[in-house]
Amino acid sequence: MNHSMKQWLHATRPWSFPASAMPVAVTMAYLYWAGHENLNWLAGVWALINIIIFHAAGNTWSDYHDYQRGVDTTETAGATTLTSGEFRPEEIKRLAMGLLAVALVGGIGLMLYTSWQLLWYGLGGVLCVLLYPYMKYRALGDAVIGVAYAWLPCWGTSLVFTGGLQSITLLLAIPLGCITIAILHCNNTRDVHTDSNADITTLAMNLGHERSQTLYAFYMLAPFVCVAACAACGVFPYLTLLSFVALPNAWKNLQLMRHCTEGDTSTIARLDERTAQLQLLFSLLLIVSFTIASQLS
Repeated sequence: MNHSMKQWLHATRPWSFPASAMPVAVTMAYLYWAGHENLNWLAGVWALINIIIFHAAGNTWSDYHDYQRGVDTTETAGATTLTSGEFRPEEIKRLAMGLLAVALVGGIGLMLYTSWQLLWYGLGGVLCVLLYPYMKYRALGDAVIGVAYAWLPCWGTSLVFTGGLQSITLLLAIPLGCITIAILHCNNTRDVHTDSNADITTLAMNLGHERSQTLYAFYMLAPFVCVAACAACGVFPYLTLLSFVALPNAWKNLQLMRHCTEGDTSTIARLDERTAQLQLLFSLLLIVSFTIASQLS
């Protein structure tokens, strides 16, 4: 079956890439503001590109397993590349393996260029990609996403960008990780019915509908509380309060989740995409804030 480049790209779910790319970009902006010397911009951009490829591999690997397991069906509102018949399962599996191979080569190259310590972060990323379906089906997907797209990117980026591990970048992983995990959580809240039919367990299923709504509200508001607290303590510049421009978007997302009912989740059919868009806006505002603050200091 022949496919266009646009179709192959669509199969990787590019709308979700801010979840992985933004922690890398924001970490670089933060470390630039913090005044670290001899920043390795080439390594930073390399890490940014590589994690997007890793993310694409993870998306397609997950889609393949979700389809095989019966998690994704024609009733599911999420990825349709397989359920619509546009791609065959083996095509998506080969795409996932090809992307993972490219990411591995890129990661090894970046390790050789920077530090051997990156090996552990790379191995952690590979394990997150390969084990994600298994963990997701056992209500541990949220934890894997937090590690893969918040903690590992922030610490790994600090390592290659400055030449040493900067533990304080974990403070960035908190607000960015909340929004990233929220992408999966609203997806799982929407798909409770079909996930139950597929005989898997997610955190949203364990919590129940109302508590899942509450958790999503926490994910939407906690990043702004975190940024405000860090700015008040002098850990972040006060300009990072510019990120509050994204608060109305977070509030709209929260309201969509709040007004959906357990029997009708159609109102949050595309909330995962809206949450990824929030991640992009929130992160870009932080990047602009750190950049401007660095010029004013």
